[in-house]
Amino acid sequence: MGANEGPGRTGAVSAAKRALLEKRMRGGFAAAAERRSIPRRPQDGPAPLSFAQRRLWFLEQMEPGTPLHNLPGAFRLRRALDPAVLRRAATEVVRRHDALRAVFTAEGGEPVQTVAPAREVPVPVVDLSRLDEEARGAEAVRRIRFEGALPFDLGSGLLARVALLRLDAEDHVVLVTHHHVASDGWSMSLFVGEMLEAYRAFLAGAVPALPELPVRFADFAAWQRDELGGGPSAGDLAWWHDHLAGALPLLELPTDRPRSAAQGTAGAIHAFELPAELLEAVQALARAEGATPFMVLLAAFATLLSRWSGQDDVVVGSPIAGRTRAETERLVGFFANTLPLRTDLSGDPPFRELLRRVREATLGAYARQEVPFERIVETLRVERSLAHAPVFQVMFTLQNNPGIVEVAGFRLEPADAGSGTAKFDLTLGLEERAGRLVGIVEYATALFDEATVARMVAQFRTLLDGIVADPSRPVAELPLLAPGERGLLLRGWSGTDAAAPDGACLHERFEAQARRTPDAVALVAGRERVTYAALDARASALAAELRARGVGPETRVGVCTGRGAEMVAATLGVLKAGGAYVPLDPRYPRERLAFVLEDAAVSVVVASEAAAGALPEFGGEIVACDWTPLPPAPSPARGE
Repeated sequence: MGANEGPGRTGAVSAAKRALLEKRMRGGFAAAAERRSIPRRPQDGPAPLSFAQRRLWFLEQMEPGTPLHNLPGAFRLRRALDPAVLRRAATEVVRRHDALRAVFTAEGGEPVQTVAPAREVPVPVVDLSRLDEEARGAEAVRRIRFEGALPFDLGSGLLARVALLRLDAEDHVVLVTHHHVASDGWSMSLFVGEMLEAYRAFLAGAVPALPELPVRFADFAAWQRDELGGGPSAGDLAWWHDHLAGALPLLELPTDRPRSAAQGTAGAIHAFELPAELLEAVQALARAEGATPFMVLLAAFATLLSRWSGQDDVVVGSPIAGRTRAETERLVGFFANTLPLRTDLSGDPPFRELLRRVREATLGAYARQEVPFERIVETLRVERSLAHAPVFQVMFTLQNNPGIVEVAGFRLEPADAGSGTAKFDLTLGLEERAGRLVGIVEYATALFDEATVARMVAQFRTLLDGIVADPSRPVAELPLLAPGERGLLLRGWSGTDAAAPDGACLHERFEAQARRTPDAVALVAGRERVTYAALDARASALAAELRARGVGPETRVGVCTGRGAEMVAATLGVLKAGGAYVPLDPRYPRERLAFVLEDAAVSVVVASEAAAGALPEFGGEIVACDWTPLPPAPSPARGE
């Protein structure tokens, strides 16, 4: 079966084909094995950086010490630990892996790396055992986040940290942090495994039986630059050109706040879990369609993003281990690559057809995974922006993680507390753990509130339920709202089960609701609680003033206010006057506001005093909307 061939939709794919498909997804391609082996280079002298390292080094120069490039990890060991022995074990693993002792400098404007001599790795111990249980847990979370955010110095020769939290004599949390320029997720697992293997040996008075490493990371970096120095193969680049042809879409998800001119780093995580029966149904669908669970989940995620954004062209990034060479399997270093996976949802296809498209694109990308993402960006000449990541703004990962694992005879429990950062707008990470799907969404807090992310996760669950129930449905018809939510939206929140009059406009529906429940709270803005009657009165007063200024049907009225009750009242007032409102965010650049005003032929702008100063030169009329505070809504009674 070729890289872009599908096994068809009739019945389950054969075991042999499934094995080949999984092999391709892992990156074990015969073509890579046929290449010459990675040669060892002389130990002394500077070495080039890999393509991924080079890009990360330049990013570090732009923003030194950013925690975005840290790889933090934390795991719990419910047993006694000897800090001195742990320090010796960490020192031994760092000695083995040169990448963690790399020193990065510039020669003639080009970065190079040399290896610093091995030295002892400090393992500070923080004793939390005297705190009560609640305070101990809170302080452990704070320490985990603090340790993960500490910056690294790329010239120090030590790009790994280990720390120990002592919860009590038989309970510890081990914190491991690497800089991404010298490590990746696979490497972190290798490091922890070897450190615990060395700890067990040293504790017993023995020498760790760790396998000899055939090459160093610097050998791989030099080999990669030699192999791909003239650029990836013409066939591989042609495929990526075709896959990413045309204007790459900026994913315009509805955010809680507008995107700023410079991408921030602050982030948070929202954790969730999907039931075992849903994972089993996803796996069954994958088998029936000759796909993998990764492909089904990616297709579902792309569907959700499309429904939220209204776009039928979605690009999602997905990491891959990048270890297609046998020599690199036991080596700590930055091998991981990122694949931009483009999903075509045009024509409202049935989910089965969408899955076929995702399968073809994913297999094509994995067959050409050795093309570094950095080379793809350079070759495509993607326009760079400080406001968002290039090519894609959302990531998706799927991993197999058993949760509590046995490593070198130790039982490890994950103790992740989140890093407090976000590399992208959204990252959906799923893990198959003990027969169920456990997930987190890492999101940029400058763009999203947790309530928005939680709603997205709930809709992802509902969407998956609909997909496995009937994968032949068009993607636009797949459900996003659970039946109870749909009923609440259509009937519960309206305060009546009566159908609205046919053809009623939004402001007419609002007026009808204000007549039914004048004293009910219509909206909450900060500490301000506004009733339907008060909001309707304010909107009606503005409508009368707009009509006096000639506003009527076909009149476009700009609304330029901050977020709050006045924005809602202004929008309703424009509709009551018979006009069409044009939103104008005062945080937009003046050039953008000027374009919108001219393009929409706006003749009147409703603006607050604070927002009016953001408007460009404007030949029309400005109507002020800085009224006195609205009458407060009555506070709800206890138990309401």
